[in-house]
Amino acid sequence: MEKADTVLSLFREAGEIQVIQIILIIVGSWLLLIIDMRILPRIARSFSGKIRSHLLAVVPILRLTILVIAAVMLIRRVVQPTPENMIALFGFLGVGLGFALKDYVTSLIAGTMALYEMPYRPGDWITINGVYGEVQSIDFRAVHILTPDDTLMIIPHSKLWDSAFGNANSGTNLLQCTADFYIHPDHDGPTVRRRLRDVALTSPYVRLTPDPVVVSSNTPLGTHYTIRAYPVDPDRQFTFITDLSERGNQALKELDAGFVTRRPESFDT
Repeated sequence: MEKADTVLSLFREAGEIQVIQIILIIVGSWLLLIIDMRILPRIARSFSGKIRSHLLAVVPILRLTILVIAAVMLIRRVVQPTPENMIALFGFLGVGLGFALKDYVTSLIAGTMALYEMPYRPGDWITINGVYGEVQSIDFRAVHILTPDDTLMIIPHSKLWDSAFGNANSGTNLLQCTADFYIHPDHDGPTVRRRLRDVALTSPYVRLTPDPVVVSSNTPLGTHYTIRAYPVDPDRQFTFITDLSERGNQALKELDAGFVTRRPESFDT
């Protein structure tokens, strides 16, 4: 009974609670969240380049700001706003949530840290536990990733604390794409590199800065050539890779380069 009386003493008297203001705060916050979570991302995706990336990055930060301001305004209208009462209230909430929703709270804390550190943002292409896709949204509990096969993956932030992940474009519109080719070692290397680089430079989807490059290495399967280049927009990466692969194959055929499709007997031990 003593603890219950202590908790009740934190709150205002029923006659002091301004119900209409509380309702207006809740409704206003809800409308702002709808604009932030639905309308702003649509506006951002109508742009390309840095404008799109910057607008998408604002979405989770703005959502956190709206919720924090709304929570503070609501607490001030329900609880007697003294330092002692606020410390006691957060103490009760911390203990209760810590035991009842341990995993959920861990994800919330991780999500808050993600919004602060911004290791990934909406619009980033990331790889987590072998899952590659575009970050669609960042909630407080989880990150939503849309994979190339149009599957929405929802991964709790807490899973990322002890897992390595990669970010292909890290808040920019620069995302490197590669196209790989394996040909027989008996060929003119400089000529092949020039032709493959021309393939990249003449693609309608290529970004000319940074400059496309072609690298090669010897493997048991033959000589491995890789085109490394950047598409005009990360969303065009798969179209770009397809274009590089198809036109690269055609260029190598014209050079009469022998494609390697299996392990040559000459390399068997």
